[in-house]
Amino acid sequence: MAAETDDPDAEALLAAFEAAGADQRSVEVSIDTTPTGLEVDAMTAAVPLGDTCVFGHIRDGSSTVTQLPVLASGRCFVGDQR
Repeated sequence: MAAETDDPDAEALLAAFEAAGADQRSVEVSIDTTPTGLEVDAMTAAVPLGDTCVFGHIRDGSSTVTQLPVLASGRCFVGDQR
């Protein structure tokens, strides 16, 4: 996905996680526009798998994947982002 676009949106990132086998209801995706309507510079999505969250981050046409512990809330992001 990172190779296809420098400017992914939340729906595209969610679809990529689903295509990789993640349950759509479990995927958390960062915002794709700022409160003033501008496009964001980077997008992040995460899904809990057991006691680990798998994060995918896209910025400037490249991607990274990171694993971090699940939060006490059972989610990956702090706050309410889905």
